[in-house]
Amino acid sequence: MPGVAVRTADQLERLAIFTLKDLLRHFPYRYDDLRSAPAIASILANRDAPQAQVAGEVNAVGRVVRAAHVRLRGRIRSKTTATIDDGTGSLQAVWFGRPYLGNQLRVDARVFVRGRVDYTLTGATMNVSRHRILKDDEGYEGELIPVYPQTAGLASQELRRLIMRALRVAVGADPALVELDALPAGIRTREHFPDVRTAFYGIHSPATPEEAAQARRRLVYEEFFLLALSSALRRAQRSAEPAPDLSGVAGAAARAEFDHILKSLLPFSLTGAQERVTGEVVSDMLKRSPMNRLLQGDVGSGKTAVAIAAMLLAQRGGYQSAFMAPTEVLAAQQFNKISGLLSQAGLRCALVIGALRRGTRDDILTQLRRAELDAVIGTHALLTEDVEFHNLGLVVIDEQHRFGVLQRAALRAKARGLSPHTLVMTATPIPRTLAQTVYADLDVSIIDELPPGRRPVKTYVRTAQSKGKVCEFVRAEVEKGRQAFIVCPAIDESERALHSAVAQAQELQKTAFAGIQVALLHGRMAVMQKAEVMKLFADGFIKILISTSVIEVGVDIPNASVMLVLDAQAFGLAQLHQLRGRVGRSGQQAYCILIAPDDDEEGANRLRLVAGTNDGFAIAEEDMKIRGSGDLAGVRQHGAFGLRLAHLLHDYPVFLAAKKAADALVKSDPVLRRPEHKALAAFVAAQDRDSALRLSS
Repeated sequence: MPGVAVRTADQLERLAIFTLKDLLRHFPYRYDDLRSAPAIASILANRDAPQAQVAGEVNAVGRVVRAAHVRLRGRIRSKTTATIDDGTGSLQAVWFGRPYLGNQLRVDARVFVRGRVDYTLTGATMNVSRHRILKDDEGYEGELIPVYPQTAGLASQELRRLIMRALRVAVGADPALVELDALPAGIRTREHFPDVRTAFYGIHSPATPEEAAQARRRLVYEEFFLLALSSALRRAQRSAEPAPDLSGVAGAAARAEFDHILKSLLPFSLTGAQERVTGEVVSDMLKRSPMNRLLQGDVGSGKTAVAIAAMLLAQRGGYQSAFMAPTEVLAAQQFNKISGLLSQAGLRCALVIGALRRGTRDDILTQLRRAELDAVIGTHALLTEDVEFHNLGLVVIDEQHRFGVLQRAALRAKARGLSPHTLVMTATPIPRTLAQTVYADLDVSIIDELPPGRRPVKTYVRTAQSKGKVCEFVRAEVEKGRQAFIVCPAIDESERALHSAVAQAQELQKTAFAGIQVALLHGRMAVMQKAEVMKLFADGFIKILISTSVIEVGVDIPNASVMLVLDAQAFGLAQLHQLRGRVGRSGQQAYCILIAPDDDEEGANRLRLVAGTNDGFAIAEEDMKIRGSGDLAGVRQHGAFGLRLAHLLHDYPVFLAAKKAADALVKSDPVLRRPEHKALAAFVAAQDRDSALRLSS
């Protein structure tokens, strides 16, 4: 687009804007309503209203009757004040950091101002956010001004200028950019939607709030429709791909033998939920179409047992399995657990992580190619080109939200012409709205039952002032023979974090925990060093482990009874629930203590949501309300149609309608070959090309 310098393009990329279409779909998050300016007398009358101090910005038009400009030292540099009168009353207007106003604001000039008003004993003062000097004979005509998400060096006003230019370029120079409407004509007619050109102008330059709302409804529906369409197309494509043939273990006798071996391997009886989910997984794997299943289960619910059942079934059908975990600590722990059980059934397993010696790694990869291994457990190291399978039939992704879609696809691609059965697992409960939106191409199983004997972890919120007493409690638990985690939000000291792992380890082992074996764990430590610390902690030699959130997932220390989180307000609610799941795994009472700053009442209220329930799904729903849906668990990483405007919770009914339309369309035309879907197919192809551009950048 003409006029976009390299520096501006770099700034736009920080907002995930790479193409003209991205710029047109960078939507405002609110509008400043400048259409009318009430009498100043009505503004003054609000001083006694309860909402006066929390009201939004207001507009005013009047004449400057007094003005002053003062230069300041420091970052602000200047302060400009003006008394503005419209004949009904007057208010004080204040500008900070705008030195040019000293030459512009003159007595008797007519001016429009907008800002937040504070009421004091001497009158009303407006902190001006927007202004315009008017001509004497100019009647004031305002507008709705869109306000955009911005980045350093690129303000909302500049974004608005670029977007309006983009609209003119798209409509004038290259109409195809907007004429290629993503919504089929039949849907637009049925839903009474405007065309995409009208919708873009309506969202970026509306004359009324009603026009903006109509445009938003159309564009929200479009985002959901494209997201649902992407999922439906993937589901249709995968269902048509050849899957590993496990018919040899589908007979009644073979199935009974499998059930007997599985029960003999596990040192515990499966819960009812585990039995149900295992049955769903086995049933999927015995079909001729590839399994694509998401397994949700709260911390400690026993997802690994289901994965072991799937890996055992794959081996008995003559196929290899790959189990990928997000960290080397978790991969090593899962390897010890899984290989220890599967080896009893004769399965040969190996660990593939980046820290392996070259000779050891080469030996493992050779065995893998020769089918001398039945399963490998590893990290991202499984994705490298030299990792080749003889006959990969099952892919298990642990803590799947830690991986991008492309990474998951790269592992599945190692199946040599087949589409392997895929089981993705997460201990982070996904709200129903998010699961049905993002994972619409997957079947969802939920383990909603904890093993018998598990007690709910007692959770408490305390202030930093109570830290000393809390440490006394931790020491008392350790002296009873238990162990404890202490989690900090940062490795080193920073302005954002009051507590860092390194500093706390140095301080507490000399003070509150003197004489107790204390160790430090964080992500910058060497792999072998981290593994050694975790082994000593698991074996009970280390009593208190001070770490960052590197222990958030998968770490299993049954003897740990206390999880102490410092600066807990710095973590998400779902993340805190994950940390809490590291304790209480032995059937004995466990405790989670969340410490927030003394003066952070808002943060403490958030933490009380975690303390009030052990229901991970309820916490995840609240977390999404507070933090938003983010990047939809990696969807943007493969260029699928992310949500720039739609909100999963607020707009969920729109999603259901859009998903119904997308599913019906793909059912009738699985590859978008019909003439009426030609434009839609072209739009999807263009999105894929844009995705490649994003990934290359």
